[in-house]
Parts: sequence; structure tokens; C-alpha cells
Amino acid sequence: MVFSNILRSKILRRILLAVMVAAAIALSPVLSTYAQSAISLNGAGATFPAPLYERYFSEFTRANPNIRVNYQAIGSGGGIRQTIAETVDFGGSDAAMTDAQIAQVDRGIILVPTAGGAVSITYNLPGIDNLRLSRSVYPDIFSGRITRWNDPRIVADNPGVNLPDLPIRTAVRADGSGTTFIFTNNLSAVSPYFRGRIGVGTAPRWTTNPITGRGNPGVAAQVARTRGAIGYVEYAYAKQNNLQVASLENKAGQFVAPSLQATEEALSAVEFPDNFRVFVGDPDRGYPISGLTWLMVYRQYEQAGKAAAIKRMVEWILTDGQEINNTLDYLRIPEAVARRAIETVNREVTGP
Repeated sequence: MVFSNILRSKILRRILLAVMVAAAIALSPVLSTYAQSAISLNGAGATFPAPLYERYFSEFTRANPNIRVNYQAIGSGGGIRQTIAETVDFGGSDAAMTDAQIAQVDRGIILVPTAGGAVSITYNLPGIDNLRLSRSVYPDIFSGRITRWNDPRIVADNPGVNLPDLPIRTAVRADGSGTTFIFTNNLSAVSPYFRGRIGVGTAPRWTTNPITGRGNPGVAAQVARTRGAIGYVEYAYAKQNNLQVASLENKAGQFVAPSLQATEEALSAVEFPDNFRVFVGDPDRGYPISGLTWLMVYRQYEQAGKAAAIKRMVEWILTDGQEINNTLDYLRIPEAVARRAIETVNREVTGP
């Protein structure tokens, strides 16, 4: 009886083992196909849209589990450098690559607009909640022509406000930044002095001996710990972190606080050429320091599956992904422009 039970147990184990082996053999092609089809896309660049991109890539991967997207928010300057060096599958920048930069990439580049947004001026003046800065004043603060908070020109912008006799400390980005590009692009368009003294760039040479911080969090931290400081951060970051922000005078002579609606008004007249590259300097209306952000994708991919994955990612971002933009205080790309960008990528991006 005992021998019979042992024999029966051995037979059952052998049957189970045979079933498991057969199942493994049957599933092997399926697992192999899945492993081969899984694609990783690595990107780096702009911090300006980092909260948006984090949501994009999380939800895109959920909808497309065989495509994993890794994005490092290192600043637009770093994104452009890594794109040129071809150490990433795509880059991100709020400063559209120039023709000279694109010419350095043998595989070619397509600029894909993904969102619009604003750059806020944040400050540390306890007890002053609604600072106003005219278009002749805020460029002069960041170029060093206005150095104290009770300067008569700031006082004139803020009647009835008791501004302190306190030195102004400017806070700027330590890293190459598209946020800095959008910021200096506006100040240079508004002020010839700023344009000649500092100019437009992702990492300009500041003349005010500023305090510096990496990324939006770094600048915000410097402003928060320094009484009398003033700096610039991406609007969505400022809003999410309840930072004090200034209202700025626009070209129409209105003092406007940063908001999604005011940014949309500023960017409403933007026209996208065939290469999708635009520079918003001094908009006629709305919030004046507004701009766009782009993905930089290659025209040619050498690794199997990458071109198809890039096309799928771009299409998702410019369709389903655009539904996220407004919820995080970014502007959507106009539908007609998004459709053109999708068509361009689908037609011109190639690979095995």
C-alpha cells in the first residue's frame, strides 16, 4: 500500500513536470517576441515642462507597456548638448535648436512642439503680496540698473505700498536652462540695454553677481532664504508651490499676473512655420514672459523598433497627452499644428 502511494506520487510529479516543460516550450516564442518588442526610449533636457513630461511618460507607458520612456530633467542646454552628442533618443528644450546646432547632427532633427507656458518672477518681500513691475523696470532689475527696492521707479509702480530700503538680490539658474531662454528673450525684446548687456541665452553672463540655483527648485529655494531676493521660475512650479509672483506690464500697458488664461492670450497670435520653430519675444497682449517647449527627435534611428516607438510617443503626446496640459497649467498645442507635427514625424522619421 505504501509502495503504491509512492509510485503514484512519482508518476504524478513526472506528469506535472512534463506539463510544465510543454507549457514553457509553447510560451517561449511569445515571451521571446515580447522581449524583442520591448523598447526603451531615453530622453533628457528641459525642466520647464518636467511636471508635464512626468505625467506624459507615466500614462504613455501605461497605455503602451512595451515602450518604456526615461526622461532626465537636466535643463534645455543639457538636452541640446546630449541631442547633438547622440547620447539620447530624444531631447527636450524650451529654446528651439538653431540651424547651426541642427547641422551638427548627421541623423537630422525634427522639432516637435508639446506645450506652452509662462515664466513667473518670484520675490521675497515679507508683507508685500501684489508687487507690480513695469516693462521698463523688471529688465533693469535683472541687468543691475535698479539695485534697491525703494527705487523711485519701483515705488511709482506700486502706489501706497511701503517698499523697504533693502538691496535687491537677483537669483538665476546655475544650469543651462530653457526657462532662462524664455526669460531673457522677453527682457531682451523689451529692453535694448538688457539685450546689449546680457542678451538672450540658456546660460547668459549675468552682470549682477546673482545668487544661483539649479532648476526651478534651486532658484525658488534661493529666493525663499534671501530677504530682498527676486528670481524667475516656471509658472506651473510657482503655482504648485504657492510662491509670491509679480504682475508685469505688457506691451498694451496692462499689469498682468501669470495665469493659464493670460499665457494663452499671449501665445494666441503665434504662427508655426514648417519647422515649428518660433520665438515669442514681446507679445502684444496677455502675460509677457511666455514661451513654448519642444521635443527634439532624430530623423533616423538605427536600432530596430526605435523609430516606430518615437512615432507612437509623439502621436500620443499630441493627441491624448494634450488633455493633461491644462490640468497642470500648461497650454495645449493647437490641434491643426499638432496634426501637422504628427504627419511630419510619421513621414520623415525612419529606421529598421
